[in-house]
Amino acid sequence: MIVMKFGGTSVQDAAAINQAVEIVAGKLDRSPVVVVSAMAGVTDALLLIARLAREHRFDDASPIIDQLRERHLTTARELLNKPAEHSFYQVAQGLQENLTELEGFARSVATLGELTPRTQDTIASFGERLSSALVASALQARGVSAELVDSREFIITNDRFTSAAPNFPETEARARYSLLPIIESGRVPVAQGFIGSTTEGATTTIGRGGSDYSAAIIGAAIGAEAIEIWTDVDGLMTADPRVVRDARRIRVISFAEASELSYFGAKVLHPSTVLPAVERAIPVHIFNTRNPECEGTLIVATPKRSLNVIKSIAFKRGVTIVNVASTRMLLAYGFLRTIFEVFDRHQTSVDVVTTSEVSVSLTLDNADQLEAIKRDLSGIGAVSIERDKAIVCVVGDNLKFTPGVAARLFKAIESTNVNMISQGASEINLTFVIEESEAERVVQSLHEEFFSEADSEVFA
Repeated sequence: MIVMKFGGTSVQDAAAINQAVEIVAGKLDRSPVVVVSAMAGVTDALLLIARLAREHRFDDASPIIDQLRERHLTTARELLNKPAEHSFYQVAQGLQENLTELEGFARSVATLGELTPRTQDTIASFGERLSSALVASALQARGVSAELVDSREFIITNDRFTSAAPNFPETEARARYSLLPIIESGRVPVAQGFIGSTTEGATTTIGRGGSDYSAAIIGAAIGAEAIEIWTDVDGLMTADPRVVRDARRIRVISFAEASELSYFGAKVLHPSTVLPAVERAIPVHIFNTRNPECEGTLIVATPKRSLNVIKSIAFKRGVTIVNVASTRMLLAYGFLRTIFEVFDRHQTSVDVVTTSEVSVSLTLDNADQLEAIKRDLSGIGAVSIERDKAIVCVVGDNLKFTPGVAARLFKAIESTNVNMISQGASEINLTFVIEESEAERVVQSLHEEFFSEADSEVFA
């Protein structure tokens, strides 16, 4: 069994869906489970509908619903222009029912002027519900015995709407009960990424980019032999190719390295994707729907050691530094705990942390709660804010214990002012913070330093 997840650009229109269908049809001997994202741009449109409705602007939201209706019906018409088991009219009826339900939720929000996280999740869920119906129908039209399933029946989460966490024991039991009989009968389940439900049946989402995570959850639950992430790029790269023209594709990388890269800016994978796969030692492949012949990137627990000490360079813009200084910190028990309790209270995650005897510096990539955080921290010490920063993360095998790496790195960017440096407990990354305006130049300089020659067995 394998899990094949297709991202938004891989199902963005009839041509993309037909390409995905051909790829699935070529792997029927491996008993695939298909997981799909919403069509490209649809989740953003749904969240816009929700926001407009909250502002009592249903008249502005309604045309967007009409656009979604036309886009999905047009795609269905193009996919099912020949007689099929599920004709266009049958599929269209299902799409219309979902869109009528969406319209009803939007009207309710507009009437009340209130958008709860629970209602937002329900509205956001329609993207995957619509796209999965199209993909299942396209597979059936191609002669593949596909069955549309509802991920909300087996991906069970807590009730932290908009960023729900899965209940793995319950999810595994329900996923095996729902999916294994379909697979064993020779049919192909088509499920939605991104969405789940509470034990009471309320629709939840597991955060933006969560379709990757859904695929890994399902793969771990059913004991898949591999998880395939089909996207619009050839795999993980040594750097962002939009910034570094001669960036190379990484053939094989470890789970830990891939996770660090995804968290610090590489957009190919959702940061949580590999976690269920790590626990079950399931390899993850990244493939390009538009270039299916490419071998992509393989993510495994323990890859072959590279001759290059660095595997990739990632960076993240839009970073804010929060500095907290207090002479009371010197030898004070519980000082750091008090600081982190503030961030916990405001549900804001921290990326990089550095400390001295009397100060702590932390970076945030989400500054939504910054003023409230600053207000709470001011009771602990003097607080200063530095905006428009970028995090650069250099990732590689056994980086921490390779002599001379830091010297080479900082020599390559010696003209750049570095605000923070963090080696951390990890052996595989070195992270530093610089001015956002310097980020692209720094990444280019580092790539030239560390990838002038590349191990051909690890890099393409």
